[in-house]
Amino acid sequence: MSEQEMLIQGAAAVVTMDGTRREIIGGDVLIRGGVIAAVGVGLQTRGEVLRAAGCVVTPGLVNTHHHLYQTLTRAVPGGQDALLFGWLKTLYPIWARFGPDEMFTSAQIGLAELALSGCTLTSDHLYLYPNGARLDDTIAAAAEVGLRFHPTRGAMSIGESDGGLPPDSLVERETAILEDCIRVVDAFHDPRPGAMVRVGLAPCSPFSVSRDLMRDAAVLARDKGVMLHTHLAENDEDIAYSLAKFGCRPGQYAEDLGWSGDDVWHAHCVKLDGAEIDLFARSGTGVAHCPCSNCRLGSGIAPVRGMRDAGVKVGLGVDGSASNDAGNLVTEARQAMLLQRVSLGADAMGVREALEIATLGGARVLGRSDCGSLEPGKRADIAVWDMSGIESAGSWDPVGALLLCGPTRVRDLFVEGRRVVAEGQMVTIDLPRVIERQNRLAARLMG
Repeated sequence: MSEQEMLIQGAAAVVTMDGTRREIIGGDVLIRGGVIAAVGVGLQTRGEVLRAAGCVVTPGLVNTHHHLYQTLTRAVPGGQDALLFGWLKTLYPIWARFGPDEMFTSAQIGLAELALSGCTLTSDHLYLYPNGARLDDTIAAAAEVGLRFHPTRGAMSIGESDGGLPPDSLVERETAILEDCIRVVDAFHDPRPGAMVRVGLAPCSPFSVSRDLMRDAAVLARDKGVMLHTHLAENDEDIAYSLAKFGCRPGQYAEDLGWSGDDVWHAHCVKLDGAEIDLFARSGTGVAHCPCSNCRLGSGIAPVRGMRDAGVKVGLGVDGSASNDAGNLVTEARQAMLLQRVSLGADAMGVREALEIATLGGARVLGRSDCGSLEPGKRADIAVWDMSGIESAGSWDPVGALLLCGPTRVRDLFVEGRRVVAEGQMVTIDLPRVIERQNRLAARLMG
């Protein structure tokens, strides 16, 4: 690895998210060889200097739940005003027409959108593989865009003919699912510190796979040393399905099948009760909180305050662009803060706690002790936010202004010390060309 240095110099504030949550006024961050070498004031370098006057510097934001393929199906008529199950039934037939090109291009667009909103590390939950599409397509997209990536090999095995929600054309045989899980982990998973790709296993949901697959996936994941992910307790329909089908709440269902522990994180968890929150806290199970998606689908407000107070690991997720319909992670942090205030009062969550959830919280959910804060030895995943624009004009506290006012687009973004965004523009891919290709693919799907 190159030992080339870069110094981010003279920021209005450096938000470290270290053990004492230091904020350094007039702070500098020194990057060497993809790692943070020093954080402080008055640092020196013989390498490149990036002036950060008037900027807030934060750890790169972490996205713990996404469906990147869905960026091709935003604002689809018929799904705009539906609840979760009805929304899925509208979109499944469209997704069944995807192939490798759709998966690759939609992932590039989704990843670029995340990068421009300050995200350096993202997971992805891909649970359908029509017409030759593979997890490999999204991994290739992430390599070009330059984000740190935690794709999960999702799956659906119970189609409509067996009482499930998805059409039969989108489900797979469970033996084939497990075989491909082994293939992608062996091919792509990197357990080392600083890894750019780690792979997880992620059967889609309790209403689209069997108990056997959930149990077998948990055994396989632990044999391979990878993490587990699925949707859980997303809305009232989800709870009713679990009670009717399994005779228990989703948390109990998950625990019975081995789906709790510090190597597991669940998406949404809007309807967790007190016993389930205690289970997650006790077992170290993580939660991907998706506030905008939960609003969009009318699912409710997740009990994030209760989870945090109990000690549950909580990160943020933009969820799929077909249910959000955006993929801006810094606005997701703002929404998380606002929803807790709507639910519990204006003092329920502050800006700095929401930023912690969006950075260090997400890193902990994904098992990345090497990311999430600006400290010597941590990976150089860094977002630089220009606070000199109209959004934050007149603000008294630049850190508070980041979520209360804006901006919602990052000025500069570094992943492993490499620049992905410079002066507000993607530098790793030709974004206008990719947008043109994305729109062409969307038009073909509409035809």
